[in-house]
Amino acid sequence: MSDDLFEKLPSGGGDYDSSSIEVLEGLEPVRRRPGMYIGGTDDRALHHLAAEVLDNAMDEAVAGHANRIEMQLDEGNRLTITDNGRGIPVDEHPKFPGKSTLEVILTTLHSGGKFSGKAYATSGGLHGVGVSVVNALSSDTRVEVARNKEVFAQEFSKGLAKGAITKVGDTPNRRGTSVTFVPDTEIFGDRKFKPARLFKLARSKAYLFAGVEIRWKCAPSLASEDVPEEAVFQFPGGLADHLMEQVGTRECVTAEFFTGKQDFPEDHGRVEWAVAWPLWSDGSTSWYCNTVPTPDGGTHEAGLRAALTKGLRAFGELTGTKKAKDLTADDVMTGAEIMLSVFIRDPQFQSQTKDRLTSPEAARLVENAVRDHFDHFLADNMERGKALLGSVMERMDERLKRKQEREIKRKTATNAKKLRLPGKLTDCSGETDAETEIFIVEGDSAGGSAKQARNRKTQAILPIRGKILNVASASADKIRANSEIADLGLALGCGTRKDCDAENLRYDRVVIMTDADVDGAHIATLLMTFFFQEMPDLVRGGHLYLAQPPLYRLTAGKESLYARDDEHRAEIEAGPFKGKKVEVSRFKGLGEMNPQQLRETTMDPATRNLIRITLPELHEQRFAVKELVDQLMGRNPEHRFNFIQNRAGEIDREMIDA
Repeated sequence: MSDDLFEKLPSGGGDYDSSSIEVLEGLEPVRRRPGMYIGGTDDRALHHLAAEVLDNAMDEAVAGHANRIEMQLDEGNRLTITDNGRGIPVDEHPKFPGKSTLEVILTTLHSGGKFSGKAYATSGGLHGVGVSVVNALSSDTRVEVARNKEVFAQEFSKGLAKGAITKVGDTPNRRGTSVTFVPDTEIFGDRKFKPARLFKLARSKAYLFAGVEIRWKCAPSLASEDVPEEAVFQFPGGLADHLMEQVGTRECVTAEFFTGKQDFPEDHGRVEWAVAWPLWSDGSTSWYCNTVPTPDGGTHEAGLRAALTKGLRAFGELTGTKKAKDLTADDVMTGAEIMLSVFIRDPQFQSQTKDRLTSPEAARLVENAVRDHFDHFLADNMERGKALLGSVMERMDERLKRKQEREIKRKTATNAKKLRLPGKLTDCSGETDAETEIFIVEGDSAGGSAKQARNRKTQAILPIRGKILNVASASADKIRANSEIADLGLALGCGTRKDCDAENLRYDRVVIMTDADVDGAHIATLLMTFFFQEMPDLVRGGHLYLAQPPLYRLTAGKESLYARDDEHRAEIEAGPFKGKKVEVSRFKGLGEMNPQQLRETTMDPATRNLIRITLPELHEQRFAVKELVDQLMGRNPEHRFNFIQNRAGEIDREMIDA
C-alpha cells in the first residue's frame, strides 16, 4: 500500500494511547448509556423502572415468601413498592467489608440472589441489574428493610449511597422490603409516571399469580375516573379471570374458554394459559415469563402455537375434515384473545428489557403440557370442537382466497369505488334504507307482477333467473363467476364472507319471495344457503325474511280466502267455509297472480305474513346449523341420502296417501 495514502488520511485530532481508555466505575455506565439497560429514556423506559422493582417483589411472592405487595404513587413523581417477603439482607457482605449487602445490591451491577437458583427457583430478575439500574437512574432512592423484628434504612442518589445503613426502629409484626424512588430528571427530563399505566401494571401482576394480593394507592391529585385512590387486586382464577374481564360481553366461537394450568415434569416449572376466540375481533396476545411481560413472545409462544395448531389438525382428521391438514398457526391464533404465563428456571431473554423469551426448552415444555388439555377440550364436547374447527377453517378459506386474489391482476381495479347496480334491479325511491325492503323473485313473470304490486317508495324488486348456484357445493371461483350471485351482491351492497357488514346493507329487509310449491321451496333453500354462507352478518342482524305467498284461493259465494298450503286449506274448509260449497283455484306461481292479489296476500305490510330467518344465539348452536346446511346442500350426496333415510319414518303416512 502506498505511503502517499497514509499521508492523506486525517490524524483524528489526538493521540490514541493508554490514557485514552476510560474506565467507568460503579453505576456510571448505566447513567452514561441507559438505553443499554432499559431501552432508552422515553415513557416506556421510565415505566420499566417501576416494573423492575415490582418484579423483585413478585419473585418473593412466587417463591412463597410474600403474599402482599403495595404500590403507592405520590406527588413529585415518587413511587413506593413494598412487599412482605423476607427482606433484603442487611448484614455486611463477605466480599465487600464495611458495606451492607443491601448497599452492594443497590450500587453494584450483576449482584443479587438469582444466579445460583438457591434463593429463587424461578424469577423474573436474572442479571442482577434491575434494582441497581433503578437506583442509578433515580435522583432519590430510599430502601427500608424489615428483618428479624428490626427495621433498617439506607438512602441513595444517582447510584451512590448517601450514608451507611442505619437501624430506624423495632417492629414485631412487619417484614419485607420497601423501595421508594424518584426518576432523575437529568435522564428522563420532565416525563412523569402515568397513574393509569402503573394501575394497569399492578392489576396485571395480580392476575399472573393467584396467591398474591396487590394494593394500589395514589395521591388524590393523581386519581381520576379510571384510576382510584385505592384498590385491592386479588384474582383466585388467575389468567381465566383476566380473560373473562377482557372479553367482556363479546360473543365467542365457544361459550367456554380454553383455560388451564399444568406443572412441567421434573420440577421444571409450570404453565398457565387462557384462550378465547371472539367473533369479529382483531384479538390480542399477552405473553409472560416468571410474571415478566414478553411482548415480542418467543419460545413459549411457539409452544402454544404448535399445541393449538396440531390439536385442531388432529381433531379435523378425527371428524373426517380433510382440509384441516392445511391449517396454519396464524389461522388458529388470528383474532383470538390469548394469555400465556410460564414459570421456568434460568430463562433466557433476547435483551435486558426481556421483550422476547429465547429459552429453547420452553417451546417443548409448553407444547407438551398444553396439547393434552386442548385435545380434551375439543373432543370432550364435539359440538364445541366442531364449532371452533369450522370458525378457524373459515379463516383459512379467507386466507387462501386473499392469496389467490393477490396473484390475479384485476383489470377492473380502477372501477372498484364506482357504485354499480344490476340492470334488472327495480329500485325503490326512498332516500334512506330505513323501512325499505328488496324482494328477490324468480323469473320475469313474477318480477313483472311484483313491480306493479309494490310500493315504489319503499319496495325494490330483483328478479333472478331459475335456481341460483348452490354455494355450499361450489368452488370459490365458480361463486365469483356466477352472474346471479354477482347481481345480488351489487344490489345489496354489504359485501360477502368476513367483509359482510350489515351496516352497509342498502335495505332494511331482504325478502325471499318464491312460488308456494316444491320448486319455489327449493329456490328459497338455495337463497337461504347463499345468505347463510356468503352474507352471515345480514342473517345475524335479522334482515332476512321469507315471504308467504298463497298456494290456493278458496271462494265460497262472494267471500274469498287464501291458503298457503294444504294444511292451511284444510283449516279454512273445516272452519270459516265449513258446510259451504267451496271453489278452489291453485296458483301455479306468483306470475299467475294479478298485482292486486300479490299485493294483498304477500307484499302489503298490513296484510302479509313474513317469516324472519334467524340464527341461534350461541356460536356452537349456529355451527350445528352450518353442519345441517353442509349435510343437505354440500357436495356429498351420501349425507343427503342418509338424512332422508333416517327421517323417512317421521313423515305422516296420511300425507303420503293424500
